[in-house]
Amino acid sequence: MGQRSGRQKRSKKLEPVLSETMMTEAEVRNDKEEVKEMKTKDQRLTSVFGVADLKNGAIGLYNIGQSCCLNSVLQVFLMNTHFTGILRRITVPPYPAQQKNDVPYQMLLLLEEMQCGKQKAVSPIALACCLSVYRVKLFVQHDAAHLFLTLWNLIKRQMKKPELVEELNDLYTICVQEHLACQKCSFETKRNSSMLTLPLPLLDSNSHMLKTLEACLQYFFLPEELTDHNMCFCEQCGRKTPFLQSMKLVHLPQTLTIHLKRFSFEKSAYIHKLSHYLPFSEDLDFNAILTENQCQADDKEKAAWQYELFAVVAHSGSTSCGHYCAYIRSLTECKWYCFNDSEVCKVSWDDVKCTYGHSKLHWGETAYLLIYMKKHPQ
Repeated sequence: MGQRSGRQKRSKKLEPVLSETMMTEAEVRNDKEEVKEMKTKDQRLTSVFGVADLKNGAIGLYNIGQSCCLNSVLQVFLMNTHFTGILRRITVPPYPAQQKNDVPYQMLLLLEEMQCGKQKAVSPIALACCLSVYRVKLFVQHDAAHLFLTLWNLIKRQMKKPELVEELNDLYTICVQEHLACQKCSFETKRNSSMLTLPLPLLDSNSHMLKTLEACLQYFFLPEELTDHNMCFCEQCGRKTPFLQSMKLVHLPQTLTIHLKRFSFEKSAYIHKLSHYLPFSEDLDFNAILTENQCQADDKEKAAWQYELFAVVAHSGSTSCGHYCAYIRSLTECKWYCFNDSEVCKVSWDDVKCTYGHSKLHWGETAYLLIYMKKHPQ
């Protein structure tokens, strides 16, 4: 090709330098565009999250590969306006690669899509891909209680602001005091600990079925004798002795999560589901359930121990093959909804009570997680 008139031929030595300069300029332009795009998105997030959560109605989540458990747990988080109030104030990761693997940020984007979109359901694929980095896989059957703990811990670990971590702890953390007392010399040790759920057994020590939620709570805080192979070493006696183990309630959070342990291990290591009838009420008062000996709290703390039901994560099927859905009472509308993946519909309290269970319906729908909200938060 001939050289154009009026232009001098470039030196070959300058070509690599010019090429590198052009690449640098392109990178600078890309960085500026990326920063501009991020600022625009941040402004959009700020404007969107000034409105009430899901004010245009409840939005479903598409099932993207046996993700009914993930969808149900996500809905319980995202329909909780106390939680989303914390989520809105997270620090947005500065780089796309960090944003892609940041669980709180991906939950924030999902909430934005649910709030802004006019469709009946949205896809949680970006969040699911983010979770897969932390071994929360698609096309795998998950346990709702375990997945709730996994998500909560990922959210807490990736929050950069200490004040938000503290708020998240206050919102969900239960505080108890564990007691161990030697039955020979009365030597006693005490230890404060925390938990995210109250894991309630549905059977007593004789494998008898507990008949109400209140009975499960009372049994959970009942002292237990540690004898025979379960004896503990007593520092004062200098040997293993029988001990009395007990747990006292110290503090209950704004959002209380109760795990009904409906999966039982038999001697043959076979896991089976406990589908028997277990009623739970819309209102729960711990002062009327626990005795004075089962509490380690002052009157001000106890005054706030009155709860109303916010959500139920229900399971249908068996231990090897099943399906999850969530019944949630909207905090903005005070109406009950059933979230069954992409299908969302209004339901009544009678519909929610259908998750009490039935001994003859082993594959029937039974409540697995109960989430209560404080009536009068301090």
